[in-house]
Amino acid sequence: MPIPSEGDLTLRHIALDGPIGVGKTSLCEMLARRFHGTKILEDVDNPFLGDFYKKKKGSPFQTQLFFLLARYQQQREIAQIDLFTTLVVADYHFPKDKIFAYLNLEDSELLIYDRLYSLLSESVPKPDLVIYLQGSLETCMKRIKKASRAIEKGITPEYVAQLIEAYNYYFYHYEETPLLVVDTNEIDFVNRPADFEDLVAQIRRAKKGQQYYVPAASG
Repeated sequence: MPIPSEGDLTLRHIALDGPIGVGKTSLCEMLARRFHGTKILEDVDNPFLGDFYKKKKGSPFQTQLFFLLARYQQQREIAQIDLFTTLVVADYHFPKDKIFAYLNLEDSELLIYDRLYSLLSESVPKPDLVIYLQGSLETCMKRIKKASRAIEKGITPEYVAQLIEAYNYYFYHYEETPLLVVDTNEIDFVNRPADFEDLVAQIRRAKKGQQYYVPAASG
């Protein structure tokens, strides 16, 4: 079977998001490869992250500001890409930064953070489609352990549970762009080609507003 060209997809900028361990990076790489697009992988090399997971004083604010500026720099690079000729697939959506900030920062720190975020976010390009990957606590923890990244060993189930709740709340009220919600608990797009093909078909059919992916097998 011939590999479809990127012309199969009218979307030019797709952003994936969801809690830690849900499969964002894997899907980003697969979609970019399938449609010959440019993948944008979040830079997770944050010098303050280790201290954050060890709960050192002051580390949440340092970690968050570093991530905010790094993500902003990547988003400015996306803005320079010719989206008429290149599909961009990113494994995060810029507003995720705010989800983490409100989960981890003190009120006094949020006063500074919010002012900086507002200034930076004005020039961040909006995706044509955001794909929200949902996962249960059990699913996310299983995938985190399987990935076995050294930096993520300090992640507790309690923190991931809070993160899942925060993501669900954010996307329940989300209206900024077209949104596709994908429950990843019952599908495996990495190891089951049929699941990936079914998801790709859903992405091709993406419309305005909020949509929920229903696997073909359950239809």
